[in-house]
Parts: sequence; structure tokens; C-alpha cells
Amino acid sequence: MKGREEYFNRKVEEVAKVKKEKDKVVFISSSSTYSTLRLFFFVFIVLLISTVVVGPLQAQTASSAAVYYDQGRASMMAEDWYAAAESFIECLRLNPAHAEGTAALAECYYELGEFDEALIWVRKARSLARGNMGIANLEASTLIALGRLDAAATVVSDILSREPYNREALFASAELDVARGRPAEAVIRFREAVRRYPDDRRLLLSLALVLGALGDGEGARPFVERALAQHSDDYRVYYYAAYLDAQAGRIAEAIRYAAEALYHRPGYAPAQSLLASLRYRSGQYGEAVRLADELIARNRDDAGAWYLKGLSLARLGRSADAIRVFTEAVSIDGEDEFIRSSLEDLLINTTAIEDPQRSRWAAWHFARGRDYRARNLADQALFEYRRGLRLHGDAPERREYAEILRLQGYPARYLEELRFLQERGLADRSLNDAVEVYDSLLQDALFRRWQVNPIDTAKAHWKIAVFSVVSQSSFYHADAGAVGAALIRELLIHDRNISPMNAAGPPELRQPSFSQAFRSAREAGADYFLIITVAENERDLSIKGELFVGRTGSPAGTFFTYRTGQDRLRNASRGLLEQLAAALPFRSELIQRRQAQALMDKGRVDGVKPELVYDVVKKGRISILNEGIGLSYAPDDVVGTFIIENADEEVAAGALIRSGFYDRIAVGDELILQNQKTENAAPKENQTNPELQNLLRRLR
Repeated sequence: MKGREEYFNRKVEEVAKVKKEKDKVVFISSSSTYSTLRLFFFVFIVLLISTVVVGPLQAQTASSAAVYYDQGRASMMAEDWYAAAESFIECLRLNPAHAEGTAALAECYYELGEFDEALIWVRKARSLARGNMGIANLEASTLIALGRLDAAATVVSDILSREPYNREALFASAELDVARGRPAEAVIRFREAVRRYPDDRRLLLSLALVLGALGDGEGARPFVERALAQHSDDYRVYYYAAYLDAQAGRIAEAIRYAAEALYHRPGYAPAQSLLASLRYRSGQYGEAVRLADELIARNRDDAGAWYLKGLSLARLGRSADAIRVFTEAVSIDGEDEFIRSSLEDLLINTTAIEDPQRSRWAAWHFARGRDYRARNLADQALFEYRRGLRLHGDAPERREYAEILRLQGYPARYLEELRFLQERGLADRSLNDAVEVYDSLLQDALFRRWQVNPIDTAKAHWKIAVFSVVSQSSFYHADAGAVGAALIRELLIHDRNISPMNAAGPPELRQPSFSQAFRSAREAGADYFLIITVAENERDLSIKGELFVGRTGSPAGTFFTYRTGQDRLRNASRGLLEQLAAALPFRSELIQRRQAQALMDKGRVDGVKPELVYDVVKKGRISILNEGIGLSYAPDDVVGTFIIENADEEVAAGALIRSGFYDRIAVGDELILQNQKTENAAPKENQTNPELQNLLRRLR
């Protein structure tokens, strides 16, 4: 204390000396001196308290922050990300400058899929630890997850410029290739990384996953076996081994590995969910129901478990129970299109048209249709109304659907829908008046002048069977390919140029193998068959459609769509069909002839317009190419040309010009558009595999 008093007196003397040096007359009264002394005495007391009290408190706070940090790390090891995040938040409340805690909190948000929040915290962590390459790698991974690929590439390049063989950065660079739809380049990068780090579990499994996604199951297998040999007690290795075997169709081996993962990590939900899906795929529906019930007991809001249980019950023939289970799943996650589509398909296939359940679920689509219509989104509105009418065909909302067709410029289709309502006894006075008005307006329509019924003459000139292969199953939804194929098949029903061969009845949509799909398509007389594959994660979805020639089984083309956000299954399906329709050559048929004039069975709706010129080819002489998409016919089979003069909504008329001296043109001859350029069947959209992206992300 004596030393502190001397320090205090010395400070007073220094202050007095400074005042004298300012060349000012300062009179220090005894009272002001007293005030100054009081001020310095107060400062002295504060210094004393901070030394005796605050110092230990700061040490105690730092110690408490470290305790919370250690608790958070322990929760991370147990993959309890919520508890870990809670501990790290408390750690940072006590010590906001705790760099490790900030980075760990960012990682928790990353694992929880909250990538926006993860980016905020990882950037705070980088500001606290500029030279930490581990945090920089976490930022790169977060940017990739957010789809900000250029920014991620900048971070990865910076890391590799400092540390050329940084393991995490090498992984991130390959992950970038996958996110950009370049899996073949990712394979090269992963192979190089595996060469440098041959015992790294994550790199071995990542290389196997990318090879598996490319269809090279045999090439992936050695890397899985190396991971199993070097990490025989790691449940994650067994889990990914099960997944890869499942993708390769080795269901028995996949079940064994999934069970092994649960042995090493009892209660591991992803492995249990995968095992339940594998039991379903192997036809063990009762066991799949049991496993789904276990998942539901652990988490009643697990919509995926409810979905799998519903599928299994449907396969067991317990349709009423399956409908009840799907209904519960929809109440948990009403935005899940796979659940809703499965429920609605089950209602359509197993219940009577008059079943009140149908009208209930149709009402949901009609409400959405009205919303889209109010926002002038006609295509989306048409989809919703058509789906609703598929469930409840006699719904009064058919009048609203007809109104959209009228506004789209299709008065003949509008009139058809109104007459259907009349036939079903659902007309009122205003509807009858509308029928009379439009019947009068269409008196001079082309189909009236040629005295044909466009409904009777409409013909789809392409026959395509749509399939899914049972061995394909998405990471998130079992039978995802089958659900996607069912939706695409339904959309084709409304395509005027393509007829789905299995719109109802055989051939069965779910096929056990490619060879069986080929056989079914060939026996049904399909021009082509389309095999649908779905890949997805929690936010994104991609659909691949592989088209094959029905007669030979040879590849014809591949179509790919990628969508994210709400209604991604519907939008991806529509996008794929747009590609398919653009790739198929235009075909039509002469349905009437009057001397040098003729009528074709396609119109404005199909893109027909005046001055277009068509080859007239003898009936039955056109064949489909053995491989690829296209038509083949001999020059001698062209008997004339047809030039469009007037295009109506459903039909078109024009002038015929014969080829050669003799007139060989007859009703039933085919019309092929001259110099038509179909879209290249090669996929043009982003070919990112969202399922592969998610699996790589989970390997952190």
C-alpha cells in the first residue's frame, strides 16, 4: 500500500509540473487542489479494484468460455449439432473473440444446412484468425453449398497458392468440379489426392461416390474396399459402402453393410433409414414397415419415414392404410411433392371416382390453380387444374380450366370442355349461353368448313413408353424414379404429338431391369422408351431421361433437367418433356383431300403456320432410325409437297403439289416438315448431381 501511495503522490506532482509549463497563470486554490486529489484518489481506487477483483473475473470468464468450448467439441464428436451450437453460442457470449469457438459455431450451422448463417460466422472466424487455412477451407465449402462457385474457387485458389497440397483444399477443388457438373474432372482431382493421401477415408469414399455416380460401379469398388480395410471400425465407411452397393444394385451386400454401420453406431438414423429403404427395394415390405415405425417412434416428424411406410403398405396391398399414412406424411410436410404424388396416384388407382377423398385432394390443386391464374401464370395454372381434374373429373372447377383455355386463344378446346360439362349434367344457364355463343362464333372455323371433328381426328404420332428401373432409388425418397416417371407419363397425356404407351395398364411403369423395360416397350410397339432417373437433396432435384429406340434398344438421346426450390419435381418434369418434344421430328397426316387442297391433323396449337412446307410421304414408308432420334424414308417415297395456307387451332389446310407426272397423294399419307431442325438430344442444362453433392458435403 505504501508503494501505491508513493505512486499516487508522484502522479500529483507530474500534473502540477505540466500546468506550470503551459505558460499560463494558474491559481490553484486549496479547494481545487483538494478536488484534484479526490480525482486521483478515485482513479487509484479503480486501479486497485481492477487488479484485485476484475483480473480474477476475467480469468474466470475465459475459463468458463473454454469449458463451453470443450462441451461444444464433445457434442460435435457425437454429431449433436444443436447441443454443440448452443455451447459455442454461450462460449462466444463470454468471449466474443474466441476464434476457435466462432469457427466451430460456423461448422455447426454448416452441418445443420443453415449455410447463410454458417457463412456469417466463418467470415467472423477468418477475421480473428487470418492465417488459419482450416477456417478458409470451411468458407470455401460453405460457398459451394450456397452455389457461389466463383467466390469458392477464389478462396480455394488462394489456399492452394500458399499450401499446394492442402488436403481440404484439394477436396474442395474436386467438390467444385462436381458442383459445376464436371464429375469426370472431379475424378481426376480425387485420384491425385488419393495418390498423395492413400489412407484418407474421406478421399477414398469421395472418389468411389463420384465413380458410382458416373455409372462405374466396378471402378468404385476397390476404393470402398480400401476404406473398409483401413477404417474397419468407422460406421461412416460402412454406411457409404451400403449406399454405393445399393446404387450398383447389390442389395444383399448393401443390407449387410447398413447393418454393420448400425452395429458400430446403434441408432444412427441415416443408416437405419437406408436399411429400411433397402428392405423395401428387396421386397421385404413388412420389415420396411417395422424399421419405418422405429424411425417414427424416435421422431414423429420424420416425413421420410412416413413416406417409406406408405409405399410399403401400398405394396402389401393395404391401400386404405397406405392412404392414411401418406395423409399423415402430408400433414407433416405439405411441400413434399413425392409424398403428395404418391398419395394422389394411389387414390386414382385404388378408389372409386365418387370417393370423397378425391375431391378433398383435388381442391388443393384447384386452389393453387386459382392462385397461379390470378398471377397470370397460365402454364402452372393448367398443370394444377389438370391434376385436380384427374382426381375429380366432375368438379365444377372444369369451367375455370376451360376459361384458361379460352384466354390462351383456344376457343375450340374451350367449347369442348363446356360441352363435356353439359353431358355430365353440370351446366347452368350461363354455361349453356356460352356454348351457344361459341358454337356460333366457330361456324366459320376451318374444321367446320371441312366438316371434321378435331377430337376424332387428333392423333399422337409418337408412341413412347415411360419407365423407371426398380434398382434406381434416390437418397431421400425410395422409388423416386417411379414417382417422377408417373408424373411425366401423366404430363404426356396432354401432349398432342406424343402418346404414352402405358398411360393406363400394361406395360408396368416400374421395371425390374433395363432388359425387361426394352422387352416391354418392344412388345407394346413403342417407337421409343424413356427411362427416368431422379437424384435429389433437401433443396435441389435433377431428372435424367434416357431415351432408347423401342425396336432395337439402342440409345437415342439423353435429357437432363435441374431445378431447385418449390415445385421442383413438377418443374423439372415439364422441362424434360420440353426437351423431348423439341428433339422429336414433327409428324402429321393428311386427313382429307379436295382436289389440290388438303387438310392436316395438326394446327396452330402444334406450331403450324402459313407458308410452311411439308413433304408428303407414302403411308407406311417412314421408319425410325435404328439409333438416335430421326426418321428415315427413301426419296422415291416422297409423292408431293404440302404448303400451308390457313392454320386453325386444331387443323390446317393448304395446297398440294404432286411429285412427278402421276398424282399419287392419298389420305393417310404422312407429312414431314422440310428442313426441320430438331434440338440436339445432348443435355443443355446444368448437369449437377444434387444427390452426389449432398453425399460429399456429409463427408466433412
